[in-house]
Amino acid sequence: MELLLHYVWKHKLFPLTELTTTDGKRVEIIDTGLHNQNAGPDFFNAKIKIDNTIWVGNIEIHEKASDWYVHGHHQDERYNNVILHVCETIDTDCQTQKGDYLPQIKLSIPSYVQEHYHELLSIDQYPPCYKIIPNLTQLMIHSWMSALQTERLEQKTVAILQRVNACDGDWEKGYFVTLARSYGFGINGNAFEEWGKHIPLHDVDHHRDDLFQIEAIFMGQAGLLELNTIPQHYQQEALIEGYFSKLRNEYLYLAHKFSLTPMDYKYWKFLRLRPQNFPYIRISQLANLYYSRKAGLSRLIECESVKDIKQIFKTSVTKYWETHYIFGSSSETNTKILSPFSLNLLMINTAIPMLFAYGRYKGYDKLCDRAFDFLEELKAENNYIVRMWKSVGLNVENAGDSQALIQLKNEYCDKKECLRCRIGYEYLKTRHDKLE
Repeated sequence: MELLLHYVWKHKLFPLTELTTTDGKRVEIIDTGLHNQNAGPDFFNAKIKIDNTIWVGNIEIHEKASDWYVHGHHQDERYNNVILHVCETIDTDCQTQKGDYLPQIKLSIPSYVQEHYHELLSIDQYPPCYKIIPNLTQLMIHSWMSALQTERLEQKTVAILQRVNACDGDWEKGYFVTLARSYGFGINGNAFEEWGKHIPLHDVDHHRDDLFQIEAIFMGQAGLLELNTIPQHYQQEALIEGYFSKLRNEYLYLAHKFSLTPMDYKYWKFLRLRPQNFPYIRISQLANLYYSRKAGLSRLIECESVKDIKQIFKTSVTKYWETHYIFGSSSETNTKILSPFSLNLLMINTAIPMLFAYGRYKGYDKLCDRAFDFLEELKAENNYIVRMWKSVGLNVENAGDSQALIQLKNEYCDKKECLRCRIGYEYLKTRHDKLE
């Protein structure tokens, strides 16, 4: 309830009655101040008028006035500059550390704000604020979506910088791990990130001209060149075909040469995966992509259009995997190139965040601007989150919009952070009769 009091104060959602102090002096709120998220008074540099005197200073807000003493503010000199104590319940007078009595006002949360806040926190239907969406202006929606889009890129930038730091500042390696994670396409994302960390790129570079050796290291480091990782009913055929054994023998030689240790194969998930997404297929595609030398970080930075990025990310599997999805089980011939859908996701989840992160790191605003341009040019994702927002009336025109709405659900709706959401603000301040 105290958070809601903060919110009502910050956005001036005051009751229609005149505000007065407990001793009957008229109060006019000129500026509510800057909301403080750290230690100290709740709002800095507020400006208020009490009777005919204008005061500039800090504001402290509590559910009950006696919380002033419970929290020890009467002994803390940081609260000496508080010019107004705002409470829902006034149950005592309050003094500062200097001994001054504080002016206090009773601030009641309007009933419709309380009702709406309770709805936002308790309704399971997504999004709980759906009633307000048809009433929102395009300007408001556009500005909020732009902010969310930037917030999501900033969040991905933090993750990328953490990977780069874990790779001792090697941006090429950090980029490779980020690309690998994207190849998990959700379900195997964590496994592919772990796999990316296990690939010694400097060692692989010694064999960059040999696709077979690259695939041997890539498959071996994934822990997938042990016979017991193949379903038992395919093991005999895998041995007869010979490709599995050739890869394994090559990996054992290279693992000894470079002192390699594979990851635990139990990271990988196969259940309910479409065969096209099996780790074998994705790893073979990555081996082919790495062998082609066309998708390195420097090539990505040179891309000036979405078409350029699609071109460098295009890849397919090696020869054996054109007729297999798993060792020992043959299938119809299929080159298994990346689908347009998969390419779109790789651009959204790898290429664009890398351009933005690298641009921020280097201070290259042009790369950051290019990242936003590409998001607006790319087709929007089609997942249940995007479909949910569409169903309640929000337009989704491009990948920038879909990324913004994913951010909205993940970081605001799911976490019930309605007080930080601009749509939540519109919902809270609107009376029920306006939503019918």
